Amino acid sequence: MADDPQGVTPHPTPRPDTESMIRVDQAGEYGATRIYAGQLAVLGDRHPASRSIARMAEQERRHRERFDELTVERGVRPTLLQPFWNRAGFALGAASALLGPRAAMACTAAVETEIDRHYAEQLDELGESDPELSDMIAEFQAEEVEHRETAIAEGAEETPGYPLFSGAIRLGCRLAIAAAKRI
Repeated sequence: MADDPQGVTPHPTPRPDTESMIRVDQAGEYGATRIYAGQLAVLGDRHPASRSIARMAEQERRHRERFDELTVERGVRPTLLQPFWNRAGFALGAASALLGPRAAMACTAAVETEIDRHYAEQLDELGESDPELSDMIAEFQAEEVEHRETAIAEGAEETPGYPLFSGAIRLGCRLAIAAAKRI
């Protein structure tokens, strides 16, 4: 690298840690499928919300499958926390649905708010360094935003204690993201 006019050698821009991104995104999409599975296990097909949840669950399944493929293609080690995400995701989904369809939607809105934020941060970090991963994340982010909007339209914010409920779930998501990046 050439020195700048003041004689200081610029530092190269660090490459994004795409391995960590893929690991955490695969874990998150897996967790999302488990949340929706828990919600559907409780709600069944008795509620109109079940149709929306089933549609969102199908999109999350597709996201997870694509990240599963990417982990293999790029030799990325999946998170060691997957057994925990299996149980915790299902439990969160089931518990929220036990509180009613609006609470299930409040859970979805909270999770998708954090995933939207997380994906936006990843896209900023990636820039143009990995077009395949960037395109995939941007596509999935748009669907996650759609899930959040659906949840809000179906009464998420009408859930008693919504700010506290949403805040607790969002904090849990942030902690899960941080853990899955490393473990």
